[in-house]
Amino acid sequence: MRVRIIAAVALVAALAVAASTAAGGTQRTTAQNEVTVWVMTDAQNGWPGAISAANAAFAKKHPGVNINIQYQSWNSVLEKFDAALAANDAPDVIELGNSQTSKYMAAGAFSQIKAKNYPNSSTWLSGLTASCTYNGKLFCVPYYAGARAVIYRKDLYRSVGFRKPPTTYKGFLKVGTKLKKKYGKNPNFSAFYQPGQNWYAAMSFVADYGGQIAVREKGKWKGTLDTPQAIRALTVYKSMVRKLSRASKTQDEAHPFPSIPFAKGRAGAFLGNGWEWPYVFDPKGGGADKSFAKKMGAYPCRATSRAGTPRPSSAARTSESRSRRSTRTSGPTGSRPSPARRPRRSSPRPGTSPTRRRSPT
Repeated sequence: MRVRIIAAVALVAALAVAASTAAGGTQRTTAQNEVTVWVMTDAQNGWPGAISAANAAFAKKHPGVNINIQYQSWNSVLEKFDAALAANDAPDVIELGNSQTSKYMAAGAFSQIKAKNYPNSSTWLSGLTASCTYNGKLFCVPYYAGARAVIYRKDLYRSVGFRKPPTTYKGFLKVGTKLKKKYGKNPNFSAFYQPGQNWYAAMSFVADYGGQIAVREKGKWKGTLDTPQAIRALTVYKSMVRKLSRASKTQDEAHPFPSIPFAKGRAGAFLGNGWEWPYVFDPKGGGADKSFAKKMGAYPCRATSRAGTPRPSSAARTSESRSRRSTRTSGPTGSRPSPARRPRRSSPRPGTSPTRRRSPT
């Protein structure tokens, strides 16, 4: 038991060297010399060197203890995790998104950890740490995060007289209207590609107008999308999408990824993450096309408040950074989480936390 817990701390330290964090550990009654880690395919494809370096450092410090890395997909990980919890066969460490942790923390599926046990805890982002905290207790650690911005086609913007991106929300709508007028005969063209079920973008408008998804009152969560601020934000967002986008109103941002119609010239701009850029350059993700890269750019579009003061636009920022966390799973002790269905994420989304599992009592 003691050896396995120490091994978990070493894994965290090793991953921290790679500018990310993870919490790991195991208290299984079998496989005493193995720690099972579920990590998203983002790491497998994007930073395999960091995983290899962490494993090598761990093996050097704890010979004989095996790290079993199992790569998972965002569209199936929660279903598999729920089944593993039910079968008392959950991984020792799991990577999750910052919008996925609350249910499992509340259900007692994760083991509590202490920030002081992690050498880089003083540099954790407060927003990500908050999504690892439940009732004042810490259950996971920030792994990585990213932010969305408007990615636009320089060539298309220039074709309608804009050599520089707009600096106001009004200007953003103006260039979108001109793009729609010039290229709108193509029924598949969107001045700003925005599928109807992309709630990340919609919620950033809510935050931009001073609203929130929910607030916590007397220990319970209360939805607040019916407040004047949220209704106003969603009304503005709906109007913008209807004017500028011909993306599906019933699909989310992963069907297809906005970078695909964008790269094919069927979108003037879209709201995307930095890790989507390889797909912008090459829809198959096989490598960057530098000549195409020159045709696109990214900028933080700004909206104008009712008082006329410029402020970050929801078209340029999101209320949720793509953060991953690492948490310890605690197995089926206490209440068990019900099968989850999370909103689909647009990219191998991003911010997660590894979780450690407690042995059943």
